[in-house]
Amino acid sequence: MKKQGFNIIISPAKKMNICNDDIISESLPKFLDKTELIFNILKSLNYEDLKKLLSCNDDIAELNYDRYKYMNLHKNLTPAILAYEGIQYKYMSPHSFDNEAFNYISNNLKILSGFYGVLTPFDGVVPYRLEMQAKLKTDNFKNLYDFWNNTLYNEITKDSNIILNLASKEYSKIIEKYLTKDDIFITCIFGSIKDSKIKVKATEAKMARGLMVRYLAENNITNIEDIKKFSELNFAYSESHSTATEFVFLK
Repeated sequence: MKKQGFNIIISPAKKMNICNDDIISESLPKFLDKTELIFNILKSLNYEDLKKLLSCNDDIAELNYDRYKYMNLHKNLTPAILAYEGIQYKYMSPHSFDNEAFNYISNNLKILSGFYGVLTPFDGVVPYRLEMQAKLKTDNFKNLYDFWNNTLYNEITKDSNIILNLASKEYSKIIEKYLTKDDIFITCIFGSIKDSKIKVKATEAKMARGLMVRYLAENNITNIEDIKKFSELNFAYSESHSTATEFVFLK
């Protein structure tokens, strides 16, 4: 039976932490067996190959080389929603959520991940670095999009075929590829008009996505129309620029 309301998809963040707050992980990631496969490949890479795969500097490469060398996917876990430290998560500020807001995201929010596949907010994770677009390939798959295939789509849509997309294109396209005519997929765009065109500033969009999750959670939004009432950072819903599948917020 499909639930009322919708699922919200968001991207992970590159920077992660181990959180020792009172909030504990309630579950393990659903696709941990697949994560184990990726982990074993990453652990087998030498330093230079890992650095090339991650497209990063030496400091980040060294940190993650050590992470994969000593990683245990079952110990020292942090709830996913508290483990990521990017701009989106800073503005979402889940540390200050009340129980009702936590309950809302537990039921509605999904984090897409190249390493874990799909995460619910209270799945226990360890710090890692692996973008969905990373060129990880073996004899069995050509990249992570190929590896995960339609697994993420099937998981996201199993209880609702209405999806609010707050993820970057790098992540959302692994869902979009498998959409059917029965699915409702709405992307939120945050920008401003310049030279008669909508211009999106990446940092500002990340801020707005985080604040949108917070708005939805704090107000227990289950009706699509109520998404349009979002007004943080001086953004306002633009009826004239929006469509049934793109909700455009301008400032």
